[in-house]
Amino acid sequence: MDFAATTKVEALGNGRYRGQIGHDWDLVRVSQGGVVASLGLRAAEAELKVDGHQLRTSTTFFVGQVTAGEVDIEVEVLRRGRTASQVQVEVRNPGSATGAKVIAVFGDSREGPTFTDVLFPEVPAPMDCRSIRDPAPEGFEFIEMPFWQRVESRSAIGHAPWEDFQPGAAVSASWLRFEEPPLLDDGSIDPLGVLTMADRMPGAVREGMGLGRPWFAPSADLTVHHFAPLRTRWMLAYDHARWAGDGWASGESHLWSEDGELVGYATQMMIFTYLDG
Repeated sequence: MDFAATTKVEALGNGRYRGQIGHDWDLVRVSQGGVVASLGLRAAEAELKVDGHQLRTSTTFFVGQVTAGEVDIEVEVLRRGRTASQVQVEVRNPGSATGAKVIAVFGDSREGPTFTDVLFPEVPAPMDCRSIRDPAPEGFEFIEMPFWQRVESRSAIGHAPWEDFQPGAAVSASWLRFEEPPLLDDGSIDPLGVLTMADRMPGAVREGMGLGRPWFAPSADLTVHHFAPLRTRWMLAYDHARWAGDGWASGESHLWSEDGELVGYATQMMIFTYLDG
């Protein structure tokens, strides 16, 4: 299923919804976290029903794993306001005690200042960058992640997973696009698609630590602030890992359109898992 079909939800009444995630959105062993959060937020949009309210910010806590298959969604509207509303959502597999918990703020346009105090980075164009789908050198084997057949990533800053390099600034950047872009009626990318592409910051950590034991860093949380609509096919995620320690790491990401407009900001805490253990 494409992104729109994957995030479609069925209303069951009293704030309860049902959804379905296919294995083609898996990232390692579980469904990609951004897709799980998007399912919850799609249900929140349906439950809120306030004209003009757009998703402004959300924080998702990945309390338990959510795997491919049927999912149950429960939405609680904390406040339904005139210019801002807050909701709380839980997404879990049937029979599971817990899953992902999302808190989000939706709001209308308001009067206020307008500025962007961050610069678009100097990076190569998307098609001049190495794709995650390019063949790896002989002897290196990628872990199969079906998600990357739905979303393409091209590395604009950073080293390939097989490159041995001297650790330096914990910074990376990737161009990202959907194979089948989830377009809204005005031609922009669905904000939940932007959120989904934002959930992938561990590459910046690797730039600060170098090549070592194979590892995976699932998200403990993910916060995304939405600014302008994404109206280009590609989105640039410029990532910075601010800190790592105690088996945890923190990252942030500035999200840019291909023509240099800041469309969002994201941050997350990651948990290290070594795959050879």
